[in-house]
Amino acid sequence: MTLDQGIIFAVLFATLGLFIWNRWRYDLVALAALLTVTLSGLIPAETAFTGLGHPAVVTVAAVLVISRGLLNAGVVDAIARKLTQVGDKPWVQVATLTGIVALCSGFMNNVGALALFMPVAIWMARQSERSPSYLLMPLAFGSLLGGTLTMIGTPPNIIIATYRREIDGNAFGMFDFLPVGLSITVIGVLFIALIGWRFTPKRENSSADELFEVSAYLTELTLPEGTDYVGRSLHDLVDSVRDEADVLVVGLVRDDELTEMPSIYKVLRADDILLVEADSDSLKTLVKATGLSLAQEPDDNEQDTENIPSSDEASASDTEERPPDHSDKHKDLSLTEAIVTQRSPLINRSASALGLRERYSVNILAVARQGQRLNQRLGEIRFAGGDILLVQAHKDRIQPALNDLGCLPLASRGLRLFTPDKVWMASGLFAVALALIAFEILPASVALVTAALVMVLIRLVPPGEIYDSVDLPVIVLLAAMIPIGEALDTTGGSQLIADGLLALGQSIPPAATLLVLMLSVMLLSNIINNAAAAVLAAPVAIKLAAGMDVSPDPMLMAVAISASCAFLTPIGHQSNTLVMEPGGYKFGDYWRLGLPMSILVIAISVPVILWVWPL
Repeated sequence: MTLDQGIIFAVLFATLGLFIWNRWRYDLVALAALLTVTLSGLIPAETAFTGLGHPAVVTVAAVLVISRGLLNAGVVDAIARKLTQVGDKPWVQVATLTGIVALCSGFMNNVGALALFMPVAIWMARQSERSPSYLLMPLAFGSLLGGTLTMIGTPPNIIIATYRREIDGNAFGMFDFLPVGLSITVIGVLFIALIGWRFTPKRENSSADELFEVSAYLTELTLPEGTDYVGRSLHDLVDSVRDEADVLVVGLVRDDELTEMPSIYKVLRADDILLVEADSDSLKTLVKATGLSLAQEPDDNEQDTENIPSSDEASASDTEERPPDHSDKHKDLSLTEAIVTQRSPLINRSASALGLRERYSVNILAVARQGQRLNQRLGEIRFAGGDILLVQAHKDRIQPALNDLGCLPLASRGLRLFTPDKVWMASGLFAVALALIAFEILPASVALVTAALVMVLIRLVPPGEIYDSVDLPVIVLLAAMIPIGEALDTTGGSQLIADGLLALGQSIPPAATLLVLMLSVMLLSNIINNAAAAVLAAPVAIKLAAGMDVSPDPMLMAVAISASCAFLTPIGHQSNTLVMEPGGYKFGDYWRLGLPMSILVIAISVPVILWVWPL
């Protein structure tokens, strides 16, 4: 082993270790690895960042923008509306949802397709009085299977297609992946629908009301004349009990006019009525500490706060026994469950630090983690990826706010209104781009960037959403790892790995070597990003094919399929991570369905690859 090979392998092992550790963002790890290799002299400094202009990177970015355009036009929502009519038989629901998300994943971002259908799946599960756990893992696996259908279905396919171009100038076409992709998708979906869903853990069915069963309710409090907080701000009042009570002021009635979600800097006046959401214990603390009075009680500061029911009593009492209030005027506020994604700006920050009420006009009423509601003070909770939030906001503001916060709505999500003109416009534009690629009139990167630009110009993707649509960590990861993959090749590292596989292959048939390659890449993609796995494995596959004196096509196709099928862990793909919290899954749950799925994929794809692309 040469010094250069030792350096590149050391960098790769360190990078893989940091990927597995998962304490630092993978894009930052990849960027650090790129800089290390560049400073070591393995990559010329002037070419270190050429990966940003690589066709694979450009194509992935364009696909993400197009996915947003299809979403905004209502193409997928038009399909989702039909899913609520499939009945309540478990295998029918699994087959329908998994099949549809697989089909959509063939033509748009996998995570985007999954995110669109997750609310539908959770709603269907709750309507059927079952746990969402039996639907969500199959849904995630369906999105992975569907990504193998076309060249643009998943980043590994795009990467492999561009590596194929570097061999003889001919890349894999749009539908060259279809024979293998369709085989494993159809059989995989059938297996999941008929048998596989039974392997998913059956978590206790928990509705939104049960998960977030708090004794908080809407109460009217009056600010009597002469209390200390007349002439002071709402912030002063709430801050006085911040360390002792969880209190949210969601409305202020003054002169019989309701102001919903008033500014915390609103100056209070005598006889103001505050609409407060709090559990009974917090309500007692607030009343005693501030001199507020229950609006329905006599207006004096000597009221008996012990008459406020305890938490247990409040949760058991009938809401009709509560005094009438202004909640009918409060009906424009909406409650929504939402999941914190891995890209959310909320992660590792608290609601108070972010000023969610002031900046986004939303209230966080409760937080659940690993299936349990957190009982910490809401202002002190540091959010984590996968947390489920109970969010309150104006009906017309809640979706934009969730988009800004990097959260996805879960249950009770109304499907978007759409117009047939926009649906046909977006679908037609996308179909034209696919045709240009399929008939080799334009390269994939050019055709898809053109389609993305047209979607922006005709306002299917507003300019403000362009860069929000692009998953920048993935783009940076690809742009950094592609030069590292090239360095692995130029230093002879790829050849060294290929020689090791060739030595193993001397005692086994060529088809078995293909199987070993698939197993290796599949295991790798379960612990690191699938795009990174494809970038690292593609040069090895090419060298291996050259050493065996066979076509590189079956080897590259094997890498593409195995890099996309990470079923064993929740960290192998974002789709797996996304369903972990809503489904109540644990790390070790995935192999129960993931292991038979992995075996099935290899058992089907190896013979199909050898049939379509003989060695």
